[in-house]
Amino acid sequence: MSDMDFDEEYQEEASFDEDADLVDEEESEFEMEEDEDDDDDLLDEDYELDGDDMGFSTVMLEKNKKKIYEVDFTVLSIEDIVESQNKEINHVSNILGLPDQQAATLLRYFRWNKETLIERYMDTPEKVLSKAGVITNDARSVDISKVAGFVCDICCDDDPDLDTVSLVCNHRYCINCYQHYLVQKIKEEGESRKIQCPGEGCNLVIDEYTVELLVSPAVYERYRMLLNRTYVDDNDHLRWCPAPNCEYAVSCYVPHTSLTSVVPTVVCKCGHKFCFGCGVADHQPCICALVKQWIKKCEDDSETANWISANTKECPACHSTIEKNGGCNHMTCRKCRHEFCWVCMGPWSEHGTNWYNCNRYDEKSSTEARDKQADSRATLERYLHYYNRYANHEQSAKLDREMYFKTEKKMEEMQQTSDLSWIEVQFLKKALDTVVECRMTLKWTYAFAFYLVRNNMTALFEDNQRDLEMAVEQLSELLETPIAPNKITELKQSVLDKSVYVASRREVVLEDTAKGLAEGRWEFIVDLK
Repeated sequence: MSDMDFDEEYQEEASFDEDADLVDEEESEFEMEEDEDDDDDLLDEDYELDGDDMGFSTVMLEKNKKKIYEVDFTVLSIEDIVESQNKEINHVSNILGLPDQQAATLLRYFRWNKETLIERYMDTPEKVLSKAGVITNDARSVDISKVAGFVCDICCDDDPDLDTVSLVCNHRYCINCYQHYLVQKIKEEGESRKIQCPGEGCNLVIDEYTVELLVSPAVYERYRMLLNRTYVDDNDHLRWCPAPNCEYAVSCYVPHTSLTSVVPTVVCKCGHKFCFGCGVADHQPCICALVKQWIKKCEDDSETANWISANTKECPACHSTIEKNGGCNHMTCRKCRHEFCWVCMGPWSEHGTNWYNCNRYDEKSSTEARDKQADSRATLERYLHYYNRYANHEQSAKLDREMYFKTEKKMEEMQQTSDLSWIEVQFLKKALDTVVECRMTLKWTYAFAFYLVRNNMTALFEDNQRDLEMAVEQLSELLETPIAPNKITELKQSVLDKSVYVASRREVVLEDTAKGLAEGRWEFIVDLK
């Protein structure tokens, strides 16, 4: 074969190979497209959601999404609190190069403010240690021994076999007196954070190791409980749950400066819902400053004085307080027997035949007196308007709680007269929970509205308040309706629908109020500082 023939044959083979490769590439691309389509089909088959699933997914997303009036918080057990303390102590100990016992004493002295502690320690370590009552010789600097010729300065016991106790400050006492001193401090005085050496003028703090060494396990357990309590009390971002016998604490990072625009409602694991800012039971949408003023206003004698001002007058002669008990304006003071006119407060003797016009007296002064009384009466009526509705919802919520027993009976009755299971009749209890929760919200909307300046924003707030109130009353009435065996399905659907609507109206009230607080939209008749 000639070279030319070989080249031509090679070119033909090369051309054929290129065409084959091109075909292979096209087939490969086609196969990949088919695989991708198959994968898409598989994805569609595996993950395609029907209408119900999509609705459920949307509901779950909405449920997990934090609302504008909600805050982030964490519930801590005693174990979590101890772990948190140890973590803080280890952190400071590693940074400052101090033993754990000394780091713990410093943190408690600085009320667990690590930043301030580290900053001041770096500037003047000796001064900080001295003020905090920390001696840097040894983390476990306690000496328990027998000392020849020792006489206790407290009990004057000089028994040579007596054990004595001394810290590095060298204030030595018998072990019995030292133990009694610690027990008194812990059990009777409730002290734990800063139990100092019993030596006069000594500010050395007795550390946890020494306390554990000297006291009984029961006393030490109380000591640890007090330390845990002071850790929570000293930390601005921690608060104990106020529910009776609850041992949980709540962590929430909402500064006090934000309490004029946020209502930090948290829920403990025990189920108690309360405000992290002031510790009062949940008072959304009313902010803490208004809650404090409202509670004080309801408890003190200011409204009694308001009633006296609106319904009584002072005798012009002896200034005794007089209440009018008849229709005649001719008044006679029982104390000084002075006779005067109830309308103008002038002497009755100067009244002629036209006494009812009171035209012999200064119109300005009489008008001022009438205006003053009218203003006082209007102020009282305004307060009573909001207070009566506030108290009514509070009372209704208490009565609704008493309905739980009746509701359980209804649920049992529904089970017996229908095919519904115990889980399926839980809608009644959930509806009642919704009513009670909304009544507490309504209760505080009236305290909030009392302090609002009258403007267009207030009118919108009251519209939302009205809609929620009407919906709550309708649901409450529905729950009190007797159960007809042939209308259980209809009743269930009505209760479920109305519960959803009531919850949505509560959302509107809380969200609008929270947005208004965040935007500074609301104007108040009192100073919030």
